[in-house]
Amino acid sequence: MRPIRPSDLAAPLPLFGVEASRRIESLAAAPLPPHTLMQRAGLAVARLAMALAPRAGTVWIACGPGNNGGDGFEAAMHLAARGFAPVVTFAGDEARLPQDAAASLRRMRAAGVTLAAAPPAQFDLAIDALLGLGARRAPEGTMADWLYRMRAGPAPLLSVDLPSGLDADSGRLGPDGGAAPRFCLSLLTLKPGLFTAHGRDAAGEVWFDDLGCAPGDVAPDALLAAAPAPAARPHASHKGSFGDVAVIGGAEGMVGAAVLAGTAALHAGAGRVFVAPLAPPAAAPAWDGTQPELMFRSPGALALAHQAVVCGCGGGEAVRALLPRVIDEAGSLVLDADALNALAADAPLRDAVARRAGRGLPTVLTPHPLEAARLAGCSAAEVQANRLRHARDQATALACTVLLKGTGTVIASPGETPRINPTGNARLATAGTGDVLAGMVGAALAAGLPPHEAAAAACWRHGALADGWPPARALTALALARAAQPF
Repeated sequence: MRPIRPSDLAAPLPLFGVEASRRIESLAAAPLPPHTLMQRAGLAVARLAMALAPRAGTVWIACGPGNNGGDGFEAAMHLAARGFAPVVTFAGDEARLPQDAAASLRRMRAAGVTLAAAPPAQFDLAIDALLGLGARRAPEGTMADWLYRMRAGPAPLLSVDLPSGLDADSGRLGPDGGAAPRFCLSLLTLKPGLFTAHGRDAAGEVWFDDLGCAPGDVAPDALLAAAPAPAARPHASHKGSFGDVAVIGGAEGMVGAAVLAGTAALHAGAGRVFVAPLAPPAAAPAWDGTQPELMFRSPGALALAHQAVVCGCGGGEAVRALLPRVIDEAGSLVLDADALNALAADAPLRDAVARRAGRGLPTVLTPHPLEAARLAGCSAAEVQANRLRHARDQATALACTVLLKGTGTVIASPGETPRINPTGNARLATAGTGDVLAGMVGAALAAGLPPHEAAAAACWRHGALADGWPPARALTALALARAAQPF
């Protein structure tokens, strides 16, 4: 058993959705005596509960009608044997319990633990064992009431396998609320939904126990991204060794967006950075006195074929006219913000993006959910309901890498296992941080990283900067851009 912390990941971790997890469970259980996996799961839950609340007086365990409830019964038995006072409530029909869960209920009763008629008025730890892997509906009635009490109270909340009501594949969850400290023990497999959409808030700190079983040859649905390897730069290097980044954007009133992307690319290690504002000359700077390394050019003066081009940051309507040339000529390309809105409204431009792959030209799109929805012709709510699927679908449709921003950013590319980024926090919800990310992706492409790796590495580092930001210091996009480190 171990906690899943982004800074500790030495390599990407496999994530398995509902169908894959069930296949793994079936393969793992086949050579074992009946009931073995549930016994292991219950012991794991009890061990983590004791570690989280070693001095707990009352431990409330809310058990549901399926095998998730069986894990809770097992945990109660172990806690009672170790001197804790579990109060077990059950939302279900004993006659309809699955075989393993019914066996665990009998074991719990044999250990002297009975089912309580109602939750305790006060508790020191709550264990949510109501709904698990297969639940596709929001908790209702008694279960909903119990979840509200557990989530609203001050005591820590430990979810068994998944927070009840969370979709393991998508991270979709109904209304939650409450501020109880959250923990989740994912059993047998790690699930994608724990790390994207509502999953990160609902689960809190995720722990993992594989119950002594390996996934075998079952392919993961996604990977939890790990920290990129530190940059190794030979002494015999020069500015041309790390590539050129050209930023095209910054219409009138939004020139700062292009400067932010350029600043991020500069600090992320690009050899040279050009900024081509789309604002009229009278409204665009000729140079930046605080960052003289940034070279300002007109868009027509850029040698796009030899540059990693970041296009769209603050581009407004002005970027639309330049996109055909940019898509056709750019050596590698990041399309962000208003460039994505232009793509959404122009099918021939989307076709041109898809054709770049046939010419071996890397392309990365960096949409937020609303931009992704415009590209897909759906609503942002539909994108958020299954972020992993939408990122995969758009990557396939446009033959490029898609970095779908948001909590648990998804990186998808044709022929690659998608990655979910575990870094970042709400401090990034401020103007300009998306432009910084686009610039960092551009620098990673200029350094020679393949598009899938470039997007994943930039996203990880972008989020990690926010995670390590000093609490007393405001996180602004410019400060974030200047904190970037070379690829």
